[in-house]
Amino acid sequence: MHFIFFFNTVLLGIGLAMDAFSVSLANGLHEPCMTRKKLILIAVVFGFFQALMPLLGWILVHTVLEYFSQIEVFIPWIALILLLYIGIKMLIESCNKDEDDKRCLNTLTISALIIQGIATSIDALSVGLTIAEQTFSVALTSAIIIGVVTFLICTAGLIIGKNFGTKFSHNAEKLGGIILIAIGIEIFLTGIF
Repeated sequence: MHFIFFFNTVLLGIGLAMDAFSVSLANGLHEPCMTRKKLILIAVVFGFFQALMPLLGWILVHTVLEYFSQIEVFIPWIALILLLYIGIKMLIESCNKDEDDKRCLNTLTISALIIQGIATSIDALSVGLTIAEQTFSVALTSAIIIGVVTFLICTAGLIIGKNFGTKFSHNAEKLGGIILIAIGIEIFLTGIF
């Protein structure tokens, strides 16, 4: 492992983290009064799943390669369904709340957060193919770097979203839902074409 390996892995992590960044931004918009503890929890969950998926991909390649290629076809569909569900739910909730309720929302549940983490990182399973020739320790190092990069990027997205959500709370939840739906469609279209 040398500088080029770390540099390339950081760039890979940045590329993989963009969907998680956008969802973090939407979460910050959705919940402008989010506590620091919750902000860190959300970033940790996204970083964890973003690190886990390439490692799972590496394990799949080294154990059941023929099954992995069959699963890969469903990845865009899974991400689309999960993000559409969460985005539409946010839009419906934003229409059913009066203005006073919208100032300090606290509606992101652990189950919704896990769904977001999986949906935004499931495409990283494919990274297991790109690191398949590496040893497990190198694959694990790559996964950790990707997870840390995702954590940092998601933290920035949450902070930016919170700041804008506080200023524009009357439309922030709707915007967050629209962002999630758009990300789901983008992942789906990218995955099938």
